[in-house]
Amino acid sequence: MPTAKINGIDLYYEISGLEDGPPILFSNSLASTLHMWDPQMPAFETRYRVVRYDSRGHGKSEAPAGAYSIETLVEDAVGLLDHLGIDRTDYCGLSKGGMVGQRLATLYPQRVDRLVLCDTACYMGPPEMWEGRIKTAQADGMEGVVDATIMRWFTEPFQKSDPEAVDKVREMILNTPVAGFVGCCRAIQGMDQRETIQAITAPTLVVVGADDPGTTPDAAREIQKRIKGASLEILPDAAHLSNIEQPDLFDAAVLGFLGKE
Repeated sequence: MPTAKINGIDLYYEISGLEDGPPILFSNSLASTLHMWDPQMPAFETRYRVVRYDSRGHGKSEAPAGAYSIETLVEDAVGLLDHLGIDRTDYCGLSKGGMVGQRLATLYPQRVDRLVLCDTACYMGPPEMWEGRIKTAQADGMEGVVDATIMRWFTEPFQKSDPEAVDKVREMILNTPVAGFVGCCRAIQGMDQRETIQAITAPTLVVVGADDPGTTPDAAREIQKRIKGASLEILPDAAHLSNIEQPDLFDAAVLGFLGKE
């Protein structure tokens, strides 16, 4: 099992695709694992050296107790790139992964070639909203948050048409350590990148599901407005995990932007 001691914790990662291909780093959402990107692998593995990892507190990576920060999650990503000897990479992150991508491209512009920010936001208030989710998870475990999360993440038609895909994500949520969930909730709760992302110079694509109720199309437009030259792709009939609901449209948009179509 490929793990590396990164930034003080054991971080789990997987590498696939072209051994000598250009690298791309995928970063997962809150309460998911690197397998949320499985639908993308057929299209990307023929063009890229694909690096995926379970972010701190998730999947097979270590879940230390206490609050995390977006900056800590960025240092995890940079540490993994250093471990793998990757100086520069394309980056694709969704939700929390997109928040990490914004900060990564701000603090380490020399490490990012092209940046893809999916179903994410540069600020997610109010803080009280996160307090409620944290208290529910601490009191009831991930069982207490899973149903509401599924309702935000997938449209009702998709829940009915592809229950297998939804169940796979449901298991990811249920298997997320409460400590990891809470730690990352604290990172998002304390994040405000509305001003800092204006420094991003990497070519940027913002992708969002038209029906995303959490990181809405308006939130995506705000990121696009604040990053000079950023482009926006709104995917129809998709909620928060737009890469799973609309994999073909998602892949076409991202690969087209990256120049690998």
